[in-house]
Amino acid sequence: MGKGAESVARSSAKRRSVPSSTTGVGGEARGIRRIELPVSGLTCSKCVQAVERALLGVPGVAGATVNLAAGRAFIDYDPAVATISALHEAIRAVGYRSEIAMTRFAIEGITCASCVTTIERALRETPGVLAASVSVGTEEAVVEYLPSVADLAAVKAAVGSAGYKVVEAPPPAGPTALDREAEAREREYRTLMRKWWFGAAVGTFTMIMSYPWVFPVLRDWFPRESPQLWYVWAGMGVASLAVLLYSGNQFFIGAWQALKHRSANMHTLIALGTGVAWIYSTIALLFPHLFPASEFTEVYYDVTVVVTALVVLGLAMELKAKGRTSEAIKKLIGLQAKTARVLRDGKEVDIPVEEVLVGDLVVVRPGEKIPVDGEITEGTSAVDESMVTGESLPVEKRAGDEVIGATINKTGAFKFRATKVGKDTALASIIRMVQDAQASKVPVQRIVDVVSGYFTPAVAILAILGFVVWYTFGPEPRVVFALIVAVTTLIIACPCALGMATPMSLTTGVGLGALNGILIRGGEALQTAQKLETITLDKTGTITHGKPVLTDVVVAGAFREEEVLRLAGGVEKSSEHPLAAAIVEGAQARGLALQDPETFNAIPGHGIEARIEGRTLLLGNQKLMRDRGVPLDGLEGRASALADDGKTPMYVALDGKPAGLVAVADTVKE
Repeated sequence: MGKGAESVARSSAKRRSVPSSTTGVGGEARGIRRIELPVSGLTCSKCVQAVERALLGVPGVAGATVNLAAGRAFIDYDPAVATISALHEAIRAVGYRSEIAMTRFAIEGITCASCVTTIERALRETPGVLAASVSVGTEEAVVEYLPSVADLAAVKAAVGSAGYKVVEAPPPAGPTALDREAEAREREYRTLMRKWWFGAAVGTFTMIMSYPWVFPVLRDWFPRESPQLWYVWAGMGVASLAVLLYSGNQFFIGAWQALKHRSANMHTLIALGTGVAWIYSTIALLFPHLFPASEFTEVYYDVTVVVTALVVLGLAMELKAKGRTSEAIKKLIGLQAKTARVLRDGKEVDIPVEEVLVGDLVVVRPGEKIPVDGEITEGTSAVDESMVTGESLPVEKRAGDEVIGATINKTGAFKFRATKVGKDTALASIIRMVQDAQASKVPVQRIVDVVSGYFTPAVAILAILGFVVWYTFGPEPRVVFALIVAVTTLIIACPCALGMATPMSLTTGVGLGALNGILIRGGEALQTAQKLETITLDKTGTITHGKPVLTDVVVAGAFREEEVLRLAGGVEKSSEHPLAAAIVEGAQARGLALQDPETFNAIPGHGIEARIEGRTLLLGNQKLMRDRGVPLDGLEGRASALADDGKTPMYVALDGKPAGLVAVADTVKE
């Protein structure tokens, strides 16, 4: 053993002896726990010393030993003082890493910001969980944890302990999975709308019969303080109870679940408000002598029904909004090819794209989508990569070039070897980034979530205080006024808007951005955008039309512009090159009659050689002209100037003589 290793061993032995002051009779440390964390990046004894020193600097750490060979740190710490997150951060701060796992899962029952706060608190209190973010917009949780400390089952159990349900074993993201989600959401929406219509019908009846003397038709039948009203109100009590049990059952179930887990949420406020109003009305109806201050006590069944119906309608509208946020992901997934043509045992076989393996040889023909990411082994083509890069002009591809899944092959056929499949493709990364952005939070949302966590109990306390104050100091009938104040406070203070406006707008905005080719990495980027003073945009498809058009025709010597463009356009009629259409359309727009070429030869990566109207025409880049011995006679300067303006210049030669240039470009929008 060398001196360095001996010093590390002695140092480690000293550190392991630190917690001896807290040991009890049995020799075990009181309140001290041992944790084992994997550490990557260790190469020598100095690395060990750096990590141990960093860990010992964390308050609450009693001892730390790092095993270089195993790449693990053994830490004795007081969980009442030090957190696992702090230990992980200490390792990261000195330049080393501890293995982190990330998981995403759907959660059933999220209705408001209070739910978010409750779930996040439960997750963060789970040993080994480093970070947890719950989105009310997507109803998903994204959790980072140390797999050496916590497993996925423990993470999901924390959600269950908070009173919510994890949607187990979600299928891989795909159109079918999203269709199933959409169907489930549609079923829930229809259920909520049935509850709304039932509540609205009963609510109309209860509102009219609560004040029949207001309506001329009913005034003679049910005058104010008429004994017959008792029977009408009794019927209202039964009808409103049916609304509470059918339309509003989710509020009472949610409130009970929250109570069992010693928390409060939106359901708590609504259940308290409507429940208290119904109970008071029923007591006032059955035992009017308990309210001597009022000769004829009124009931508030209409309040319970109308509030329940309106909140249910709000939930239905919210559900529709959440459904729209998943459309962006669904359309992105829809960009993927459904099948791939692979070579198996020398034969071309069409298989589902999910079955393509890394290393498979894939055949792609003109007009087809490229199924997965890979590298071309044979053939040449032009590929439309606008889906990924935004570049409107197809990119020339040949053997050795990389291709991206979901992009479109425009011209030639080629073979490529699959290098990335499934969740590793570029499209999958884009989808994952959009999902992460939708689940992220803007900095202000974290403040809102904290406020919302205290908001519900604070509102309940205010409602009780309001009742006590009005009952003690208010005018007669004190009970009625006190009840109205308490119920009103509970109902109108529901934190839905407070906690849901920001996440819903973020989720919708990120989704719409993705559909329009704008990829937003997270909510923080959106909030920071308000401080921008200068914005730099890429030109293609953003400030341009996204389609190349003919912009310039330059002639050399005695050649005429119409002649050069007419012949070039005629030849390009037979070309599959992406820029050919721009030249043809430009010539036709000028009223030129285009003849078909007599012979046509496409030279990949260089241009075209053809015979038209008895003349030999070359159209392509500078290398083609030099290979054919065509003198450029000063056209290089004009070509460079056009290129500097963002245009694509192409040389034209007739019968071995330079005839001029044609240029195309993606023009700027007006």
